[in-house]
Amino acid sequence: MALALVFAGVLLWSRTGLARLSGGFLVGIALASLHGQAALSLRLPTELNGEELVVEGRVLGLPVIETDASRFELRVTHGQGAAAALVGRKLRLGWYVHPPDTVPRIEPGSTWRLRVKLRRPRGLVNPGGFDFERRALEQRIAATGHVLDPDTALRLTPGQGIDAMRGDLSERMQAAVPTPSSRFVTALGLGDTRGLDDHDWRVLRATGLTHLIAISGFHVGLVAGFGVLLARGFYCVFGASGRYLPMPQGTAAMALVLAAGYTALAGFALPTVRTLLMIAAVLLARLLRRAQAPSQTLALALIAVLLVDPLCVLAPGFWLSFLGVAWLMWCLPAVRGEGWLRPYLKSQGIAVLGLLPPSVWFFSQASLPGPLVNLIGIPWISLGVVPLCLLGIALSPLWETGATACWQAAAWLMELLWSGMEQVTAWPSALVWLPEPGLPAIVLALLGAFWLLLPRGVPGKALAAMLFLPLLWPRLDRPAHGEVDLWLLDVGQGLSLLVRTREHTLLYDAGPAMARGLDLGETVVVPALRAVGVGRLDRLMLSHGDNDHAGGAGAVRAAFPQAHVSAPPGWATPGMTECEDGQSWEWDGVSFTVLHPPRYFPYQRNESSCVLRIGTTGASALLPGDIGRHVEARLIRRPRNRSRPMCCWSRTTAATPRRAWISSPPCGHGWGSLPPATTTASVCRNPWSWVAMNVIASNCTTPPAAARSTFAWGRAGWARWGACGWIAGDTGAMPARTAQAMLSAVLNQTGEACSN
Repeated sequence: MALALVFAGVLLWSRTGLARLSGGFLVGIALASLHGQAALSLRLPTELNGEELVVEGRVLGLPVIETDASRFELRVTHGQGAAAALVGRKLRLGWYVHPPDTVPRIEPGSTWRLRVKLRRPRGLVNPGGFDFERRALEQRIAATGHVLDPDTALRLTPGQGIDAMRGDLSERMQAAVPTPSSRFVTALGLGDTRGLDDHDWRVLRATGLTHLIAISGFHVGLVAGFGVLLARGFYCVFGASGRYLPMPQGTAAMALVLAAGYTALAGFALPTVRTLLMIAAVLLARLLRRAQAPSQTLALALIAVLLVDPLCVLAPGFWLSFLGVAWLMWCLPAVRGEGWLRPYLKSQGIAVLGLLPPSVWFFSQASLPGPLVNLIGIPWISLGVVPLCLLGIALSPLWETGATACWQAAAWLMELLWSGMEQVTAWPSALVWLPEPGLPAIVLALLGAFWLLLPRGVPGKALAAMLFLPLLWPRLDRPAHGEVDLWLLDVGQGLSLLVRTREHTLLYDAGPAMARGLDLGETVVVPALRAVGVGRLDRLMLSHGDNDHAGGAGAVRAAFPQAHVSAPPGWATPGMTECEDGQSWEWDGVSFTVLHPPRYFPYQRNESSCVLRIGTTGASALLPGDIGRHVEARLIRRPRNRSRPMCCWSRTTAATPRRAWISSPPCGHGWGSLPPATTTASVCRNPWSWVAMNVIASNCTTPPAAARSTFAWGRAGWARWGACGWIAGDTGAMPARTAQAMLSAVLNQTGEACSN
């Protein structure tokens, strides 16, 4: 197919006009398809998923060292047995220890022989969430995993190469600046952001300076500019050298050399490589003495980047970089006599207005003080802090005292700016979260930005500003009175369910918080709530205190402090309300009733789960938490196989369920009581983590077509019901049609089992 597209594209390219453009487009599609197929083929073979393998490889980049773990990337150079298929591929590994053991020292650039357990890259798929699978595809990560049997691990060679040099420089910088501000020096000088914690990133997002704190494409361009100035100074002193190499070509060569060196210093991070390719394409044309208009320069850089790596379009930085440059080229023509202040202010305004739509599209957030902070932060960091960091790196081999003075001065400057940034972050409205926008809203906002940036005198600009309204104040699809929405979030082995009525919102459980720092309440649940437009959480009900259900509660409560929190007796802490059998309330025509635990019931973890019934006219749903067979015997109509998920209820508050959507367990779970459809090849090809058999059941037997509109993305589900029921749940990481077809079989099997 790709070869056919290439052939058709070449034929069309030989013509003129629109046919030539179509030919180039077809060739580009073919190239992207080939790159995508090649990247997918590098993934861990299915038969090696979960297997123990022995590999040898070289450590890439700078390992992240924590108190009980080390995380690093490994390029496989040799594999024993089946692991030989992984030679040349990149792995992302974790090395975990238990106290009192300590994390081993893993030097950048060193080679190791390790016994590992690998799996294909997988992530959690939620609205507003981070897509790790897409990032892994973009970075060509073949597998993730962890080191087994640390005692058998063997270092083959010490650290060497550029990564080893970066690691050594990072340690010297930290020794020269024995204060916490050393994290800024290493980040801006080497792209080493390992010292930045969650609070630092929160401050950077709130002030809009995330793009400056690490080595970015902007800094690579800045270094290239320094190269031009250095070369011009050389020609001013040694003018006769222009007879051998003209000054335009000499300055271009110097700029390219310094940009390449700085990119290597950053560890060839993707944003810096992308910028280097852009600079190289432009400077190569200059070396060849090819005159170019600004638009041709941008197009040449774009073509160069896409030819080398078509999958870079998966990164938000690609779109923000080229779109930002395009806006500036179009809106800031070269005008003599304007000075520097007015163009600088114009460029900031253009960047804010032009990049607001794609920023909201990718990140669903906007920094209100960001434009003003950038006016100070960009020159402060780019013209003050970064040059001092680089000067210290240049002096470090020759004059250690001078290098230390430069690094300390850079840290002092950054501390001055940081103190002001923290005060700005303390403003409650510094960072605004926006609902996840749709494509029409983005298109309208881009049209509005285009119209507002037209020359003065163009009419209708006030009306053009209205085109931003669908982006900034979108219409939220809330259920009607008497209806309810259920959103089952993908939190891996755990549970978090969002319940929405017309004017109220309830969250049932908050997902897990991993012992090694990953809090899914903060990274999954809170972003998902904000992405679907939840500005206020009325109630947080924690079914019980196990980590997979209540671990993320702290992050949720911090993001929504006004939420009323309910928990089972015996585990509820001060400030929480104890859930108890018989409690009930009504929101917008939808009733909520607690069915368990009864009064004086002792806390027994799973058995004490708060069981919640949600009822509308003619339909109901049950949220059972993690109750077991003993509590099930109290609620179930008649006992069945103890290993079968609970589906039939004897309480008059819930009729026999005919529709249920359960999360897909991993392959080889051994639960013979599951419906056969849940163990099909479709699921076995996607052995994802699962929500521990939490069943949400509805009592509607024949849902009308209007109530059965279901959206499935990844492993998250959505549903709405009013007069008749339809339930949301895990779809097993497959296309929506496949998920719906498979789940229809599951639901039919469940309905038959409950009617027997």
